Amino acid sequence: MALLAGAAFLAGFIDAIAGGGGLVSVPALLLAGLDPVAAVATNKLSATFGAVSATLAFARRGLIDWRAARNLCATSFVGSIAGAALAVSLPAAWLAGLVPVLLIVTALYVMLRPALSDVARPPRMRAGVFAVALVLPVGAYDGFFGPGAGSLFLLGAVALLGMAAVKGVGLARALNLASGTGSLLFFIAAGKVIWPIGLAMGVAQYAGSYCGSRAAIANGARLIRPVLVVVCIAMALKLLSDGANPLRQALGL
Repeated sequence: MALLAGAAFLAGFIDAIAGGGGLVSVPALLLAGLDPVAAVATNKLSATFGAVSATLAFARRGLIDWRAARNLCATSFVGSIAGAALAVSLPAAWLAGLVPVLLIVTALYVMLRPALSDVARPPRMRAGVFAVALVLPVGAYDGFFGPGAGSLFLLGAVALLGMAAVKGVGLARALNLASGTGSLLFFIAAGKVIWPIGLAMGVAQYAGSYCGSRAAIANGARLIRPVLVVVCIAMALKLLSDGANPLRQALGL
């Protein structure tokens, strides 16, 4: 339990900056002996604690425009419930073939283009289109599987809505909170959450997210950008390391 709490603290810290905390917490739960669905469901409980902590930290500093975010959060919530419904009935292996590609593209985009900065730019996409084209499918993915959803929310907020890096992180945390809450409610109703582990990890993840949020707010793009690149590449490699990954099999690796 102590090791799981430590993993949750680290996951919360990473998640609050650039997303991707599931890279740490989900494998830790699997190593502890939970089956995949229980690991995802229990991680949703602890991750929701972290999402609340991070969202509050950004909201208190006026870094989340709730009037613009509320419809996006509702879309993320609905998508996550649909994704969670699939998670309890279908194998997640087919998604594992697509997600590494998306994460690598995200990392390359951030490295090769000066898009992630502390200066806002004109949006390239209307909020309604953004909700349907990105928030709904990423929210569904977060409910279905999870790792990398926060990073994709962040990249979309910056690259498509033109947000400054710190405000993009704030919106991503709010969207993560919405998607995490929706999928968590479904997993609770399905009886898949291991409560003692999830609550213990949740307290640790709340603290980790608080520390990560303060670091992101204080340092802005100079911290968010490298962490996002490292997290995306690490998650892609982690998913590709699975011998059953469809993409790896297709490439003959």
